[in-house]
Amino acid sequence: MVSKRVNRIQIPGTELSVYPIGLGTVNAGIDWDGEKANEIFDAYLSCGGNLIDTAHVYSDWIPGEKARSERVVGDWLEQSGKRNEVIIMTKGGHPDLTSACADLHISRMSRRDMTDDLNGSLKQLRTDHIDILFYHRDDRSIPVEEEIDTMEEFVKSGKIRYYGCSNWDADRMSAADDYCKIHNYRGFVADQSLLNIGVKCFKGFDDDTLRSTQGDAYSYHTNNRNNLEMPYMGNCGGFFQKCILKGEAGVKNSPYYTEGNIRIARRIPQIMEKYNCSVTQVVMGFFYHQDFACVPLFGSSKPEHIIDACQTPAIPFQDEDYKWLME
Repeated sequence: MVSKRVNRIQIPGTELSVYPIGLGTVNAGIDWDGEKANEIFDAYLSCGGNLIDTAHVYSDWIPGEKARSERVVGDWLEQSGKRNEVIIMTKGGHPDLTSACADLHISRMSRRDMTDDLNGSLKQLRTDHIDILFYHRDDRSIPVEEEIDTMEEFVKSGKIRYYGCSNWDADRMSAADDYCKIHNYRGFVADQSLLNIGVKCFKGFDDDTLRSTQGDAYSYHTNNRNNLEMPYMGNCGGFFQKCILKGEAGVKNSPYYTEGNIRIARRIPQIMEKYNCSVTQVVMGFFYHQDFACVPLFGSSKPEHIIDACQTPAIPFQDEDYKWLME
């Protein structure tokens, strides 16, 4: 098991010191709940973890219960009494997914929408504040100044400590930074977007509201270290584990199934042998060899997978390992 002495990452200009891997909870209430959820959270904390990520929309695409992921996190917080030991992140403003004809292009980023979601999150999580609240999408028809002012109101009310963005374009993040600098606001402390070892050869998702940290977004993070990159889908949906275990036949339906990613999958076992490590650890190690700090999100329904992933920061991977993997 990884030592609790693994260095945490201090987010500049904040009181937040975060474990190098965040616990993703998108499947909480679906694949794990109740006692099983307790095992997941306890396994993560036993590794030294302190960063739990959820969203008010998780998982409204399944009928029967709204905001079930936040409810599961809230159950654990209430039962464990460990609220002060963890940093809670959640996201609001996502398009409504509860209707039969859900449209991801109908924005819910207004001040009223964000206020409703924030209040709902506080209720589900059973806490009096959120440590980092994210805009889950952007609405380019709303002035960025208005969106920042909304978050600043939440900060002043004490309902959130800091705020971030998820799936924003680089120019909008830069505009937000400029506005915050003028008004002496801390501004976005973190950005959640798609980044992983397979993204350069990725076919892409049907959802065009998602953003990846490539091109201008990659340059943005290289030059803006105050906005910490927190990649989602860091494990590539298990693509490389399945490919190595089952062969190409087991991953042909994956959006990661490309010639470039198959080439990476064929090389990963050599890195595994070099460091006596797992596929997951090679995949997650990618994040610590970028041009800027990354705190990837990782979720699983099995405690042993959480523990395995959390051992990654202790493995002495080198930049050259990942340059070779992705040649």
